[in-house]
Amino acid sequence: MSKPVLLMLSGSLRKESYNRKLVSEAVNAFGPAEVIDGDLDLPLFNEDVEAVGYPEKVETLYDQVRRADALIIGAPEYNKGISGPLKNGIDWLSRPNPSILKDKKAVVLSAAGGRTGGETAHFMTVSILTQLQVNVVHGPLILVAQAQNEFDENGRLTNDFLKKQVTDRMERLRGMLS
Repeated sequence: MSKPVLLMLSGSLRKESYNRKLVSEAVNAFGPAEVIDGDLDLPLFNEDVEAVGYPEKVETLYDQVRRADALIIGAPEYNKGISGPLKNGIDWLSRPNPSILKDKKAVVLSAAGGRTGGETAHFMTVSILTQLQVNVVHGPLILVAQAQNEFDENGRLTNDFLKKQVTDRMERLRGMLS
């Protein structure tokens, strides 16, 4: 069997975002795979734009999702909700007919600077994906609270409990893709 294809999506656009680091940590824990770094820096979803044709960056994301065996999603929390870039990306991804998300496997993880680790954004993201018939790999929530204290200078998790949670979730995903 060829290597699984994992698409990394971070709902935070910042290059050094904690969610980008967390998604990268998850991909490392997965093991051998082809990894695609998706870009959610997309134009705002607008049906008038869609009627004229999908923007190039959106088409690229569509192709990446079609190619991916699984999505690894970092869901940051902005003001007790899902981030604008992540929601906008999901809105664009929900448009193709037939669906490119239906039956796609996904892992959702959240990191935030606050004490809840992005719990509300995590629940919102999973709720939206479930409605779109994405197979979210469930288990104990992976929430990295006070994320500014949980990554080293190389962007790696330092907390052994969190590392084990991420590894366990990615092992479950690997089993689903076998």
